[in-house]
Amino acid sequence: MRTQVAIVGAGPAGMLLSHLLHLQGIESIVLERRSREYVQQRVRAGVLEQGTVDVLREAGVAERLDQQGHPHYGVNVQFDGERLRVPLAELTDGRSITVYGQQEVVKDLADRRDRDGGEVHYEVSDVSIEGPDTEQPLVRFTAGDGTNHEIHCDFVAGCDGFHGVSRSTIPESVRTNYERVYSFGWLGILAEVPPSSEELIYANHANGFALQSLRSPELSRMYLQCDPQDPIERWPDERIWAELQTRLGTPGWELREGPVIDKSITALRSFVTEPMSYGRLFLAGDSAHIVPPTGAKGLNLAVADVARLAEAMTDFYSGNGTSGLDTYSEDCLRRVWRVQHFSWWMTSMTHRFDGPDAAFDRRLQRSQFDYLRTSTAAATTLAENYVGMAEV
Repeated sequence: MRTQVAIVGAGPAGMLLSHLLHLQGIESIVLERRSREYVQQRVRAGVLEQGTVDVLREAGVAERLDQQGHPHYGVNVQFDGERLRVPLAELTDGRSITVYGQQEVVKDLADRRDRDGGEVHYEVSDVSIEGPDTEQPLVRFTAGDGTNHEIHCDFVAGCDGFHGVSRSTIPESVRTNYERVYSFGWLGILAEVPPSSEELIYANHANGFALQSLRSPELSRMYLQCDPQDPIERWPDERIWAELQTRLGTPGWELREGPVIDKSITALRSFVTEPMSYGRLFLAGDSAHIVPPTGAKGLNLAVADVARLAEAMTDFYSGNGTSGLDTYSEDCLRRVWRVQHFSWWMTSMTHRFDGPDAAFDRRLQRSQFDYLRTSTAAATTLAENYVGMAEV
């Protein structure tokens, strides 16, 4: 096989990059180890920054997003039952967020690649990347039918997530990993019940963090801080609803309950690898960085990465040189570290931290909440980071 760009990973980063390149007449082949059904059914992030929505609209893949997405012009932060609404649009010259599930974004992109005749191989195995520091990298893989293949290409885009092969292809001697592992995780549920709030609620309670979100007018998505080592059996539905009622409760507001159709526990971590490129191999999305979900930034960072990468590759194939490719890692990492800081800040403000400094930490959180409640500058800082910095 021969193509211009080999893309490893058919999640939102890989599929969006393939589509953006196609719009510029650049060929690509996408490889994915999971089945198409699995990739499109994973319940993941659902908050899209203004910039992400703009990219999808400009790429012509936002028809369903515009029909079914839910724009939010504010977000709620709560401390011990006291709720504060931060008016996102008012504080950011009209910028907002849109709630639309990551799996829906992937469906839209996969359908568009089908219509455009894109080449996507699902259920592949034994993917390896050879010669990334040469002008002609080679990607080997085994197809679902057991046959072995080679892709000769100009560039490789590693969009295969934290556990993929792309990052490990970069020699350890030239990359540095930065990591923070939190002592708690998130128990996430999907419930068949209309959302109890039109806008997200981030709640800090003595029992731990809770988040009220949504996926549609009929589906609520909610989270509870928990021990990441907990077996899911320790969280029957009755216990989940009791904790959500306790942590999200505030006078005059009611949390609706309904059947829980999905539940899982995820550990929280922050991770960044530098650089995000090596020769003609470029990392994007979770293969290069992980953020705790508190700031709702994972998908948005991936979109920002591939938008920049597609622009740099377009410049290259248009005869405008390699300057965009040369600075890709540096350019992306400025946004990555801004987002890492915001996600850490939101996490530190809204979660319970145990240990000898727990009482001190809780008083700091109270002070931070009071500052957010009384200072327009503080609220603006949260708002502009939450909707996505226009330029970083």
